[in-house]
Amino acid sequence: MITRETLQHLPEGVAAPSYDLKDIKPGILHFGVGNFFRAHEAYYINKVLGLAGQHHWGIVGVGLTSGERSKQKADDFKRQDCLFSLTETAPSGESKRNVIGALRDYLLAPEKPEAVLNYLSDPAIKIVSMTITEGGYNIDEHSGEFDVENDAVQRDLANPESPSTIFGYVVEGLRRRRDAGNRAFTIMSCDNLRHNGNVARKAFLGYAQARDPELASWIEANATFPNAMVDRITPTVSSAIAERLNRESGLDDLLPLVAEDFTQWVVEDGFADGRPALEEVGVQMVDDVTDYEFMKIRMLNASHIFLAFSGLLLGYDHIDESINDPDLRKLVESYLDTDVIPTLKAAPGEDLEKYKESVISRFSNPAMADQNLRIGSDGASKVQVFWTATIQNLINEKLPLDRVAYGLAAYLEMLRGKNEQGGTFDPIEPTFTADTWALAKSDDFAEALKLPAFDGWRKLNHEALDEKVNELRKIIREKGVKAALPN
Repeated sequence: MITRETLQHLPEGVAAPSYDLKDIKPGILHFGVGNFFRAHEAYYINKVLGLAGQHHWGIVGVGLTSGERSKQKADDFKRQDCLFSLTETAPSGESKRNVIGALRDYLLAPEKPEAVLNYLSDPAIKIVSMTITEGGYNIDEHSGEFDVENDAVQRDLANPESPSTIFGYVVEGLRRRRDAGNRAFTIMSCDNLRHNGNVARKAFLGYAQARDPELASWIEANATFPNAMVDRITPTVSSAIAERLNRESGLDDLLPLVAEDFTQWVVEDGFADGRPALEEVGVQMVDDVTDYEFMKIRMLNASHIFLAFSGLLLGYDHIDESINDPDLRKLVESYLDTDVIPTLKAAPGEDLEKYKESVISRFSNPAMADQNLRIGSDGASKVQVFWTATIQNLINEKLPLDRVAYGLAAYLEMLRGKNEQGGTFDPIEPTFTADTWALAKSDDFAEALKLPAFDGWRKLNHEALDEKVNELRKIIREKGVKAALPN
């Protein structure tokens, strides 16, 4: 295991934290300590802690779920003094390894709820961050508002001082701070959502309003919710991958992690009570993240699901297999060059052509072994977020629809869970009901066009797009994916 003691004797090529762990004090509390958080926020804070005068920005991690896996994860963190190794691997195969020490405590909220609330009410905690997934903010997809009727939310509202949801914990922590005369903290989403800070604001204020309108007003006036754009490919670490990582590093790490060598974090500089020196470790502090978000969503994320849907149908397991198929690479490049870049505003300091090249290179990295099934999961949400702006523009400008129609056809055919080799897989659509699945799997192609993935352009003249989608679905079924690819 990695512990404070073993930091003194790490294998050659593994870098220890550049600071003394005993000097680090917590200043950030983070909900949702998954792989992405560990390779992203914790990675940047690990660098910050090595700077002079920044020792008070350590992180307390909080898990919200119970169960054996959650308990094992908490136990592993405790056994390793919350230390873990990160291997960063470039497309060339070159790797570098660091032990990350930014996480200084880890709590499982169902087991120690009061300890979590004590941290949240402590004025030393100045930022509460989170990676709770795109769907974790409890926003009703129809009304666009916080879903107060959610069962877990209702339980918290009935027992506000003994919460179980992130909304209950954060708002109760802020209530205690207000009553003690302390300042509010910054609430910072690190999820892959457009304007994630605005989404977090809607969620937490929605809960607070239902609990106590006066408290909600205080939070609105005193807390901040900066938007941020986050980017780093961080694949799942299976037991086989963990064994390989430890073999290559020479470590005996219970929690090894691998990520690509590329990373980006763009944050709006609006913090309620101070912040780490993020700009000194590569974070881009800006007034508005909008252009950065659009660039990532319409180029990287949109291309990612193109590859995932097509790759699943062709029988490829991983994204690097998909991008290394010359026909799929040509499809992605043509999509970006023709349908996206001409209508996309470059973010300050960014070059769209170079960004495109970076995207292609990143996808080709075999060390990520990033699963097409993972990237293609929750396609109903991802299609809406990643493709809608491009599709709307193509329809409005009466431009060719071939590539986006193919993408939509591939998505719908992927939902059948069958590949061209006769294999099967289980598509992951967490928001689908039995009725939604019935639409998706109907042999009447018109039924699938009623799915929520198509809502973003339903008010536009989409008949030609629908017709093309249905035509390409028929080709995929009868002749295969390659026959349906646009020229």
